[in-house]
Amino acid sequence: MIFHRFNVALLSFFILAVLVAAPAQAGSHEKGPVKDAIVLAAFGTSYPEALKSILNIRSKVEKAYPGVPVKLAFTSSIIRDIWHERQNDTAWQKENTGVPADILGVKGPLATIADLQDEGYKSIAVQSLHVFAGEEFSDLTQTMIGLRSIRALKAKSTPFKSLRLGRPALGMPGDVYPYTEDIAIAAKALKADVDAAKKMNAALVYMGHGNDFYSTGIYAEFQNAMQKAYNHPVFVACVEGYPSYDDMLETLKASGSKKVLLKPFMIVAGDHASNDMAGDEDDAWKVMLTKAGFDVTIDLTGLGCIDSWADIYVQHLKDATAQTHMLP
Repeated sequence: MIFHRFNVALLSFFILAVLVAAPAQAGSHEKGPVKDAIVLAAFGTSYPEALKSILNIRSKVEKAYPGVPVKLAFTSSIIRDIWHERQNDTAWQKENTGVPADILGVKGPLATIADLQDEGYKSIAVQSLHVFAGEEFSDLTQTMIGLRSIRALKAKSTPFKSLRLGRPALGMPGDVYPYTEDIAIAAKALKADVDAAKKMNAALVYMGHGNDFYSTGIYAEFQNAMQKAYNHPVFVACVEGYPSYDDMLETLKASGSKKVLLKPFMIVAGDHASNDMAGDEDDAWKVMLTKAGFDVTIDLTGLGCIDSWADIYVQHLKDATAQTHMLP
């Protein structure tokens, strides 16, 4: 049984590598140019002001791919439901002007891809806007694998010519784009955060989302990369999973720092950043750190608003669309 599970896991990683690196080929009888489209798949946010992080990334992708439609998809069904309820809430819309119409009707990746295919787009690249290859990216991967497996009796009727998937910011398993190199690039992208903390003579503390049942050890690897790159106290902890707030607090105290610059290590500064991190409840990180004796400064800037971080997704999308061969 253990051997069987190992083989299943190994097969899943192999399929994932093929999915990221190679197109889903349609028949040779295809006539006319193949229409391209891009889908940006984010967890999403229900906070209108936090949308700017996602919209900043979309703007950069649109500039990199002029003339190619770029659609947004939210992987969280809970977030999608909230926006759908607001579609018919005229009072809410009057109080929250400036929200793009496509956000109110935002769909999941599967429905978004299906809509594009129905409109004649057969070459579709999906770029994950997740931080690391965790639960949400795993589910997105399985969706893409399922779509790529579709075949038709007539080759020309195969729904897709190419389906690509771009990796998250901190990379994914595989040797084509080693995730350790992606971590190093991500650390370089956040140099301005370290510079700001240094000016304040403060430790830099990031709150990540994490996951209770999916390994989040990559946060610890990213923390180590930041500390080595900048020789400054930088700490990353999660709302869920490892490293926890308590893990972070222990090492923060050992650093000797008295001040803290607290920022979200999330694409958007939404609910978790506003409440779990910067809220006024007793279990908010700002409150707990203050009670622990630290002078805390809050910066509610989502990663997507940082241009150097947003550029990572543009590059990963380019990497995905540039691959023309099957991996070994």
